[in-house]
Amino acid sequence: MPRLNKYIASTGICSRRKADELITDGKVSVNGKIITELGFYVREKDKVTVDGNTVKPQALEYYRFYKPAGYITTQNDEKGRKTIYDLIPAELKHLKPVGRLDKDSTGLLIMTNDGELINQMTHPSIKVPKVYMVTINGRFTENHAKEMFDGIEIITDTNEKKIAFAETVPIEVTNKSSVIQVVLYQGINRQIRKMFAKLGFEVKVLKRIQHAIITLEGLKKGQIKAMKPKQVKQLQSYLTKIMKDSENA
Repeated sequence: MPRLNKYIASTGICSRRKADELITDGKVSVNGKIITELGFYVREKDKVTVDGNTVKPQALEYYRFYKPAGYITTQNDEKGRKTIYDLIPAELKHLKPVGRLDKDSTGLLIMTNDGELINQMTHPSIKVPKVYMVTINGRFTENHAKEMFDGIEIITDTNEKKIAFAETVPIEVTNKSSVIQVVLYQGINRQIRKMFAKLGFEVKVLKRIQHAIITLEGLKKGQIKAMKPKQVKQLQSYLTKIMKDSENA
């Protein structure tokens, strides 16, 4: 018998942590009775409702998607812009992206209905690496790399000041342009573009090539492909290790 929070997470509506909040807020009922006990166990025949809606476990799905430029990472857009769901088959439109890529960026998006995994990969306290290949105008130097590693103050979309960090490895550098591998552990919107802008550069190309241990390899632009069970298991083991390391740090 699963715990109530795990049962709710298995329905795909949220993570276990969010399920705990729903339970303590009195929004979860089992067989018509409100349950606020976090350690409550659910039997197979029990009827569970969240905010009055019946929820049931679903088969968890995991896909890799190669986002092309010109599409935003959302399901609906009030401005009528193209979204990644214009490219995803109808039977997969229930999947959610793990994080986002801005309209002009390309590359890997993990798509899933596993709310627990989405929370683990995007929660600020869990440092999951995201790897990008970035082309900028101008010569990128060791001093620039040090500034990005030490932290650069940027303004977020909500007008907050934040210190943004990035690890960089120059791949190809000329006086006119530079190609750099960038690794992020934060999740600030348009972080890479804003960091390079503060250094006086313009980002010409930005492609995510890896998220955690999952890569873009074997995908074409606009293509979505199911992850192999072995890949999913390796990813889950990797995330478990990162969470343990963060707790022991």
